[in-house]
Amino acid sequence: MIKLSKIQIPSLPTAKPRRLYVYLPRGYAGSGRRYPVLYMFDGHNVFYDGHATYGKSWGMKEYLEKSGRELILVAVECNHEGFRRLSEYTPWSFSGRGLGTVEAQGTLTMDWITKELKPRIDAEYRTLPEREHTLIAGSSMGGLMALYAAVEYNDVFSRAAALSPCLGVAPRRMAELIKARPLRDPTRIYLDMGGAEAEGHVRALTALFDTAKLLTRSYADVAARVVPDGRHCEADWEKRIPVFMDYLLD
Repeated sequence: MIKLSKIQIPSLPTAKPRRLYVYLPRGYAGSGRRYPVLYMFDGHNVFYDGHATYGKSWGMKEYLEKSGRELILVAVECNHEGFRRLSEYTPWSFSGRGLGTVEAQGTLTMDWITKELKPRIDAEYRTLPEREHTLIAGSSMGGLMALYAAVEYNDVFSRAAALSPCLGVAPRRMAELIKARPLRDPTRIYLDMGGAEAEGHVRALTALFDTAKLLTRSYADVAARVVPDGRHCEADWEKRIPVFMDYLLD
């Protein structure tokens, strides 16, 4: 079952409501059990093709029901106004061709998730609230944020999946952050990039494996892989779900 509601994030510069998706596993109502929680960025792309930006979702509901994975999944829609999504999903300001300067609001986003959203979810649903049972995942800029969350908010999240993360936004700042943050045990992080994405982007590929090396030195368990022929789109990220879920949960 997916519960859909509208929320606002007062700390971010928009008054527009956005959708909050909460997936509850089959049998939740009658089980009395508590469940681990996976938080995901770009919530509009997670469950429904009709809500997805490009008409194709990750299909997470179908995966969870088919695989029998029992967890609560919380997904928050991004801000679609102009370049606001980029701002909300970057911890560090950056400039880009055609973008101008993108102001960093990623810390505001994560503070809201950890200090307001997570306590609300833990209060309303039967969660396992401890960090050992709290995961986070995203792709592209959401992948950057999932990685940032796993490091900067390591007291909250023990496991993260960063698919096709935009590590080129501020590679030096990310490296400095990882070096300054010895990570708690357990910390497990999945990183990937599609082979089609990597073509002609040697720096991006190097950044992926350099980041994996730094995370390992900070005592994380890390899986970093290049997905043959993988592209930067929801259809391809959907194919990677079983791989990162098996890695994070088994």
